[in-house]
Amino acid sequence: MQQVPDDAAYADHESTGVESVDRVLAEVAAVADAPIGEHVQVFERAHEQLRRALDQPPSVDEQGS
Repeated sequence: MQQVPDDAAYADHESTGVESVDRVLAEVAAVADAPIGEHVQVFERAHEQLRRALDQPPSVDEQGS
């Protein structure tokens, strides 16, 4: 089950400036509202998504050019 966090979840943390990372952080922040049995799935998905984000070269916007 893919949970899409609402905009309020984004306010729980400071923006990184990288939309894909901010989305993952919002999902992790929202895990507190999920049943304990779903926490591992959320953290595993977050780990995979963050690894993919780190593997991508920075975009021009992120480089400040």
